[in-house]
Amino acid sequence: MGFHLLRRRFKLLPMTLKRQHKVFAGVFLLFLLSGCYLPVRFDAEIEVTRNGLYDIAFDGYLVDIPIYDGLNKKKLTPKQEKAKVALLVKDFKRDSAVKEFAYYKKGYFRVKWEKNGNILRSNFITFFRRNENFISIKYLKTKGIVMVAGTPVGKTKAKQLTAIGLGMKGQLRLKTGLPIISHNANKVRNLRSGQKLLIWDIKNLFDKSPKATLRLR
Repeated sequence: MGFHLLRRRFKLLPMTLKRQHKVFAGVFLLFLLSGCYLPVRFDAEIEVTRNGLYDIAFDGYLVDIPIYDGLNKKKLTPKQEKAKVALLVKDFKRDSAVKEFAYYKKGYFRVKWEKNGNILRSNFITFFRRNENFISIKYLKTKGIVMVAGTPVGKTKAKQLTAIGLGMKGQLRLKTGLPIISHNANKVRNLRSGQKLLIWDIKNLFDKSPKATLRLR
Protein backbone atom coordinates (compact mmCIF):
# COMPACT_ATOMS: atom_id res chain seq x y z
CA MET A 1 0.00 0.00 0.00
CA GLY A 2 1.28 3.52 -0.70
CA PHE A 3 1.39 6.75 1.24
CA HIS A 4 1.66 10.46 0.43
CA LEU A 5 4.04 11.14 2.01
CA LEU A 6 26.89 14.65 11.13
CA ARG A 7 37.49 12.75 12.48
CA ARG A 8 39.88 14.69 13.46
CA ARG A 9 42.07 15.15 16.55
CA PHE A 10 42.85 18.71 17.60
CA LYS A 11 46.02 19.95 19.29
CA LEU A 12 45.32 23.13 21.26
CA LEU A 13 48.14 25.62 21.85
CA PRO A 14 48.16 27.85 24.94
CA MET A 15 45.64 30.65 24.48
CA THR A 16 43.33 33.00 26.30
CA LEU A 17 40.03 31.74 27.71
CA LYS A 18 38.10 33.75 25.13
CA ARG A 19 40.13 32.20 22.30
CA GLN A 20 39.61 28.71 23.76
CA HIS A 21 35.87 29.29 23.79
CA LYS A 22 35.89 30.19 20.09
CA VAL A 23 37.95 27.10 19.20
CA PHE A 24 35.74 24.73 21.18
CA ALA A 25 32.66 26.28 19.57
CA GLY A 26 34.21 25.63 16.16
CA VAL A 27 35.05 22.04 17.06
CA PHE A 28 31.51 21.44 18.27
CA LEU A 29 30.07 22.80 15.04
CA LEU A 30 32.36 20.52 13.01
CA PHE A 31 31.10 17.45 14.87
CA LEU A 32 27.55 18.69 14.46
CA LEU A 33 27.95 19.11 10.73
CA SER A 34 29.41 15.61 10.37
CA GLY A 35 25.85 14.29 11.01
CA CYS A 36 25.27 14.88 7.32
CA TYR A 37 21.52 14.83 6.78
CA LEU A 38 18.52 16.66 8.16
CA PRO A 39 14.89 16.30 7.07
CA VAL A 40 13.73 19.90 6.56
CA ARG A 41 10.25 19.57 5.03
CA PHE A 42 8.32 16.31 4.96
CA ASP A 43 5.18 14.29 5.09
CA ALA A 44 5.69 10.86 6.67
CA GLU A 45 3.30 8.05 7.51
CA ILE A 46 3.57 4.70 9.28
CA GLU A 47 1.06 1.91 9.60
CA VAL A 48 1.47 -1.10 11.91
CA THR A 49 -1.20 -3.81 11.82
CA ARG A 50 -2.28 -6.38 14.41
CA ASN A 51 -0.27 -9.15 12.71
CA GLY A 52 2.94 -7.09 12.68
CA LEU A 53 2.86 -5.87 9.09
CA TYR A 54 4.22 -2.38 8.63
CA ASP A 55 4.37 0.34 5.98
CA ILE A 56 6.59 3.38 6.38
CA ALA A 57 6.90 6.22 3.87
CA PHE A 58 8.66 9.58 3.68
CA ASP A 59 7.99 12.25 1.09
CA GLY A 60 9.90 15.52 1.34
CA TYR A 61 13.28 17.22 1.41
CA LEU A 62 16.57 16.32 3.11
CA VAL A 63 19.53 18.68 3.35
CA ASP A 64 23.13 17.48 3.27
CA ILE A 65 24.55 19.71 6.02
CA PRO A 66 28.23 19.72 4.89
CA ILE A 67 27.24 20.68 1.33
CA TYR A 68 24.80 23.33 2.56
CA ASP A 69 27.36 24.81 4.99
CA GLY A 70 30.19 24.61 2.45
CA LEU A 71 28.18 26.50 -0.15
CA ASN A 72 27.04 29.14 2.33
CA LYS A 73 30.63 29.75 3.40
CA LYS A 74 31.81 29.63 -0.25
CA LYS A 75 34.17 26.75 0.54
CA LEU A 76 32.77 24.54 -2.21
CA THR A 77 33.25 25.23 -5.91
CA PRO A 78 30.49 24.32 -8.39
CA LYS A 79 32.65 21.42 -9.57
CA GLN A 80 33.09 20.10 -6.01
CA GLU A 81 29.38 20.49 -5.39
CA LYS A 82 28.54 18.53 -8.53
CA ALA A 83 30.93 15.71 -7.61
CA LYS A 84 29.56 15.39 -4.07
CA VAL A 85 25.98 15.39 -5.30
CA ALA A 86 26.73 12.67 -7.89
CA LEU A 87 28.22 10.43 -5.20
CA LEU A 88 25.22 10.91 -2.90
CA VAL A 89 22.69 10.20 -5.63
CA LYS A 90 24.56 7.02 -6.59
CA ASP A 91 24.78 5.93 -2.95
CA PHE A 92 21.12 6.52 -2.11
CA LYS A 93 19.83 4.85 -5.23
CA ARG A 94 21.41 1.57 -4.13
CA ASP A 95 18.59 1.36 -1.59
CA SER A 96 15.52 -0.26 -3.13
CA ALA A 97 13.30 1.70 -0.71
CA VAL A 98 14.38 4.94 -2.40
CA LYS A 99 11.76 5.73 -5.03
CA GLU A 100 13.09 9.21 -5.80
CA PHE A 101 16.32 10.99 -4.85
CA ALA A 102 17.03 14.15 -6.84
CA TYR A 103 19.13 17.23 -6.21
CA TYR A 104 17.21 20.46 -5.80
CA LYS A 105 19.82 23.12 -4.86
CA LYS A 106 22.14 24.36 -2.07
CA GLY A 107 22.46 20.92 -0.46
CA TYR A 108 18.74 20.10 -0.61
CA PHE A 109 17.49 16.81 -2.06
CA ARG A 110 13.96 15.74 -2.98
CA VAL A 111 13.29 12.31 -1.47
CA LYS A 112 10.59 9.67 -1.70
CA TRP A 113 11.22 6.55 0.39
CA GLU A 114 8.88 3.64 1.04
CA LYS A 115 9.35 0.35 2.84
CA ASN A 116 7.09 -2.43 4.08
CA GLY A 117 7.43 -5.82 5.71
CA ASN A 118 6.81 -7.71 8.94
CA ILE A 119 8.21 -6.18 12.13
CA LEU A 120 8.12 -9.63 13.79
CA ARG A 121 10.85 -10.71 11.35
CA SER A 122 12.72 -7.42 10.83
CA ASN A 123 12.68 -6.32 14.52
CA PHE A 124 14.18 -2.89 13.76
CA ILE A 125 13.38 -0.59 10.83
CA THR A 126 14.78 2.90 10.29
CA PHE A 127 14.36 5.72 7.86
CA PHE A 128 16.64 5.90 6.32
CA ARG A 129 19.78 4.28 7.83
CA ARG A 130 20.82 3.11 11.28
CA ASN A 131 23.57 5.76 11.49
CA GLU A 132 21.28 8.45 10.04
CA ASN A 133 18.05 7.59 11.78
CA PHE A 134 15.10 9.95 11.57
CA ILE A 135 12.21 7.56 12.30
CA SER A 136 12.34 4.00 13.61
CA ILE A 137 10.03 1.06 14.33
CA LYS A 138 11.33 -1.43 16.89
CA TYR A 139 9.84 -4.72 18.07
CA LEU A 140 10.76 -5.87 21.59
CA LYS A 141 9.87 -9.55 21.60
CA THR A 142 10.45 -10.07 25.35
CA LYS A 143 7.92 -7.34 26.14
CA GLY A 144 5.58 -7.90 23.23
CA ILE A 145 5.61 -4.23 22.27
CA VAL A 146 6.33 -2.13 19.20
CA MET A 147 8.01 1.25 19.65
CA VAL A 148 7.75 4.00 17.05
CA ALA A 149 10.14 6.90 17.60
CA GLY A 150 11.73 9.93 16.03
CA THR A 151 15.36 10.70 16.87
CA PRO A 152 15.66 13.70 19.26
CA VAL A 153 17.64 16.65 17.91
CA GLY A 154 18.52 18.14 21.31
CA LYS A 155 18.31 21.82 22.25
CA THR A 156 22.00 22.62 21.76
CA LYS A 157 22.12 20.96 18.36
CA ALA A 158 18.84 22.62 17.37
CA LYS A 159 20.31 26.03 18.24
CA GLN A 160 23.44 25.33 16.18
CA LEU A 161 21.42 24.22 13.16
CA THR A 162 19.09 27.21 13.48
CA ALA A 163 22.14 29.51 13.63
CA ILE A 164 23.27 28.32 10.18
CA GLY A 165 19.80 28.80 8.72
CA LEU A 166 18.30 25.30 8.94
CA GLY A 167 14.97 24.20 10.37
CA MET A 168 12.44 21.40 10.29
CA LYS A 169 8.76 21.35 9.41
CA GLY A 170 6.48 18.47 8.63
CA GLN A 171 3.94 15.94 9.77
CA LEU A 172 4.29 12.33 10.94
CA ARG A 173 1.23 10.09 11.14
CA LEU A 174 0.91 6.66 12.73
CA LYS A 175 -2.04 4.52 11.80
CA THR A 176 -2.67 1.38 13.86
CA GLY A 177 -5.28 -0.97 15.24
CA LEU A 178 -2.96 -2.13 18.01
CA PRO A 179 -3.62 -1.10 21.64
CA ILE A 180 -1.70 2.12 22.35
CA ILE A 181 0.22 2.00 25.64
CA SER A 182 1.61 5.55 25.45
CA HIS A 183 2.28 8.35 22.99
CA ASN A 184 3.05 12.08 22.78
CA ALA A 185 1.14 12.89 19.59
CA ASN A 186 -0.46 16.29 19.07
CA LYS A 187 -3.73 14.76 17.89
CA VAL A 188 -5.49 11.38 17.86
CA ARG A 189 -8.31 10.50 15.51
CA ASN A 190 -10.63 7.49 15.50
CA LEU A 191 -10.99 6.01 12.01
CA ARG A 192 -14.01 4.22 10.60
CA SER A 193 -11.87 1.07 10.22
CA GLY A 194 -11.56 0.89 14.01
CA GLN A 195 -7.95 2.03 13.83
CA LYS A 196 -6.50 5.13 15.43
CA LEU A 197 -4.46 7.81 13.71
CA LEU A 198 -1.79 9.56 15.78
CA ILE A 199 -0.57 12.85 14.33
CA TRP A 200 2.58 14.82 15.15
CA ASP A 201 2.80 18.31 13.66
CA ILE A 202 6.46 19.33 13.74
CA LYS A 203 6.94 23.06 13.32
CA ASN A 204 10.61 23.52 14.23
CA LEU A 205 13.74 21.77 15.53
CA PHE A 206 12.75 22.44 19.14
CA ASP A 207 9.50 20.46 18.99
CA LYS A 208 9.26 17.21 20.94
CA SER A 209 10.47 14.05 19.23
CA PRO A 210 7.58 11.72 18.28
CA LYS A 211 7.19 8.49 20.22
CA ALA A 212 4.54 5.86 20.72
CA THR A 213 4.43 2.39 22.31
CA LEU A 214 2.01 -0.23 21.01
CA ARG A 215 0.98 -3.59 22.47
CA LEU A 216 1.50 -6.41 19.95
CA ARG A 217 1.40 -9.52 22.12
